[in-house]
Amino acid sequence: GLEVWCIENQRLVPVSKSSHGKFHTGSAYLVLNAAFPKIGPPQYDIHYWLGNEAKKVDSSLASDKALELDAALGSCSVQYREIQGQESQKFLSYFKPCFIPVEGVFTSKQGNLNGEYQVSLYTCKGDYVVHVKEVPFLRSSLNHEDVFILDTALKIFLFSGCNSTIQERAKALEVVQYIKENKHGGKCEVATIEDGKFVGDSDVGEFWSLFGGYAPIPRELPSVQESEAPIVKLFWINLQGKLCETGNNAFSKEMLETDKCYMLDCDSEIFVWMRRQTLLTERRTATKTIEDFVRNEGRSNKTHLTFLSEGLESTIFRSYFTNWPKTLEPRLYDEGKEKVAAIFKHQGYDVKELPEEDNEPSIDCSGTLRVWRLDGDELSLLLVAELTKFYSGDCYIVQYTFPGNGRDETLFYAWLGSRCVMVGTSQGFLSSTSSSTLVTIDKLEDKTAVIFHMSTMADSVRTNPVMAQIHEGKEPAQFFSILQRLIVFKGGNSSGYRKFIEEKGIVDETYNENLVALFQVQGTSPDNMQAIQVDHVSTSLNSSYCYILQTKASIYTWIGSLSSSRDHNLLDRMVELLNPTWLPVSVREGNEPDIFWDALGGKAEYPKAKEIQGFIDDPHLFALKITRGDFKVKEIFNYTQDDLVTEDVLLLDCQREIYVWVGLHSVVKSKQEALNLGLKFLEMDILVEGLSLNIPIYIVTEGHEPPFFTRFFSWDHSKENIVGNSFERKLAILKGKSNNLEGRNRTPLKANSRDSTPNGHRSISVFSNGRGRSSSPVPSGAGSDLRQSGDRLLSTSPPLAKKLFEGSPTHGSDEKTMPQSCSPATELSSSAETASFTQKDRNVNGENSAIYPYERLRVVSANPVTGIDLTKREVYLSNEEFREKFGMPKPAFYKLPKWKQNKMKMSLDLF
Repeated sequence: GLEVWCIENQRLVPVSKSSHGKFHTGSAYLVLNAAFPKIGPPQYDIHYWLGNEAKKVDSSLASDKALELDAALGSCSVQYREIQGQESQKFLSYFKPCFIPVEGVFTSKQGNLNGEYQVSLYTCKGDYVVHVKEVPFLRSSLNHEDVFILDTALKIFLFSGCNSTIQERAKALEVVQYIKENKHGGKCEVATIEDGKFVGDSDVGEFWSLFGGYAPIPRELPSVQESEAPIVKLFWINLQGKLCETGNNAFSKEMLETDKCYMLDCDSEIFVWMRRQTLLTERRTATKTIEDFVRNEGRSNKTHLTFLSEGLESTIFRSYFTNWPKTLEPRLYDEGKEKVAAIFKHQGYDVKELPEEDNEPSIDCSGTLRVWRLDGDELSLLLVAELTKFYSGDCYIVQYTFPGNGRDETLFYAWLGSRCVMVGTSQGFLSSTSSSTLVTIDKLEDKTAVIFHMSTMADSVRTNPVMAQIHEGKEPAQFFSILQRLIVFKGGNSSGYRKFIEEKGIVDETYNENLVALFQVQGTSPDNMQAIQVDHVSTSLNSSYCYILQTKASIYTWIGSLSSSRDHNLLDRMVELLNPTWLPVSVREGNEPDIFWDALGGKAEYPKAKEIQGFIDDPHLFALKITRGDFKVKEIFNYTQDDLVTEDVLLLDCQREIYVWVGLHSVVKSKQEALNLGLKFLEMDILVEGLSLNIPIYIVTEGHEPPFFTRFFSWDHSKENIVGNSFERKLAILKGKSNNLEGRNRTPLKANSRDSTPNGHRSISVFSNGRGRSSSPVPSGAGSDLRQSGDRLLSTSPPLAKKLFEGSPTHGSDEKTMPQSCSPATELSSSAETASFTQKDRNVNGENSAIYPYERLRVVSANPVTGIDLTKREVYLSNEEFREKFGMPKPAFYKLPKWKQNKMKMSLDLF
């Protein structure tokens, strides 16, 4: 996903991967990062980096080439100007563990550098991405605020200023590791020096002797800067490159006319907005105008320039406009799938042959389940027959214990019914019996009580369980997979609900077999289906679903015109689950008898269009900083497991659910406190536009990450066994002593916890129909992570990028030989396992398949191949043509997550 070019002799030259992150200060570079989300089109970011000593002509050419590359990508990229020493967090994240500018000018010619080893002194700044800067090898370069690396021929010294943070020191160790491996071939000593330590360690004396002996480092007085809120201004850029101010501080989206280019001046950051159809010449004029403006206004090098195209506006940019829509528009991905389905039908194939997105749960669903209902201040344990029957007027606690990574894990859910628990101080409760009856209530007691009880129960389980708060109507798919069958009735049985409706004079809506009731049926399989009681009115119907209508005289099943055969199967099963004695009358949409509409209060309009799920972006990771009551959020780009720092509280935003990860050495000491941080995050509109405050919030503790959390990372379970703060852990790994730290200060694991609960009752794992819960296809090793499913970048750049400068020579190829033992099975294996080709793997990878040319295997081929597996067209390519099209060998491709495979196949017209 990452390509780098450098300006050499006024032309672009590709930079080898071994030189990524080592940019010359006398040159200008172009960087393209291509991300392929799980759903939606590719996302492109273009950065042009300007060294402090770069020639003006090279800097201008880099800016111009960035525009040409954007045009080649269909004007679908976001462009950034990066100045040496002031690089953005996103830019630096591409070059983990570090980005190190080096003196001189880039040359594509390879030369031998022999002679005396050059001693270098670097300063390192940053908690999540590191700004590395070479400074003069002088004692005066040292200070108490930063971390320094002194690189000598035989030893690398890490000097930590007394005011530097643990995270900064840990990040600097990653730079030390990088220098050790790349400049010393992994063979040199590493020494750590603490600021203020003078004796007792030979390394300390050796370090100071290199500076000519010890001398005190002067302390700098902290500078107090009173920063005023900048005046934000909006300018229109005309065709002659003149800036015309159109407003300041208060903007609306309507001010951005689609036939013009604009500059939003936010002082430290400047945004340039252009419509998609803006000509390349106009873009060049706008870019030159902005760069001249920054230079003529005497703006600091810290001023970041970001170039946006219409429709690709960043969250921060949109936040400056008061009425920017906060709902995420569905992208054309689903429309593309419909077109593919149409092509299949045209060729005579059944659409059911099309592979669907993988919806398998990432948790073992054969565990044990217990459910309690909140009744006043008490909890009532539900009987087996009532385990999966909830009421929207009540609150429930679900305890689920399942096999994890070598131990049993426990997951707690607090399910908050929509009719009795409200979020906020005062919200409306609409009675379905009368559309005009709106009762204002203040009903926080049940939510507070159920969260308190869940926290208490979670604290009593020594395995440090995951805790989650979920709301009716916003349940995660995993919750449904765990319960397998769920019926949600209206009304409630708790004393709190009964007392509430009595005090407010509200009609009791609690489900009664003798009254009219309407249920919407939904789900994905017989082991994941739900029936939700909705208002018994015509407007509750939807052509995409099936329904069960219960009247005093009859039972009807209503089949929507857009529902599938799978939905019909679930409908029949749900009728039997609700009442095995019912003999329903089947009614298809459009053929309803009058008595059907009479039971719903008359016929009325209802949704008849196909429901399309909204666009879901890839997850984003944020660090939550709490300092003296101040709450700050910082995004971590291109995150990995190593970004889960033990001193931090991090939040993984998956849009439909969020995870709050709490480090063992963080300031947050309770799950309730972590839950409050998650709620506070959701209230920040700038970060979660258009999302409900009621989406699920999971609380995950370091060292007890469940598989449905680790699936977003390339997870290494061996790192869970290393204790200490982040600096001590990194140092132990660097010095090869990690095994000595295993097992200390760990919370004792609970033996045989699968059948025990906080109050000692035995868990129930069998439904009333006698069926067991072991119906999920997830293997018993579900604790093993779905490796690489969180990786958002592909290992090859898009074809357009490679063709753009195809005349430039290629240098220093870093292509590595892929392992011979890569198979699809490795996606569910632990990081310590080594996969090998079985006969089945060979068949999947196409080793025993017939070979056909690419043009005949395409979906829209004029001469399509027949008699092949249409879901695996790529296996019929020859190894040579496969590598040419996909940019990697077959074993590497099948090691990718399924969704990423499908994404690549779609781009090549093979899906």
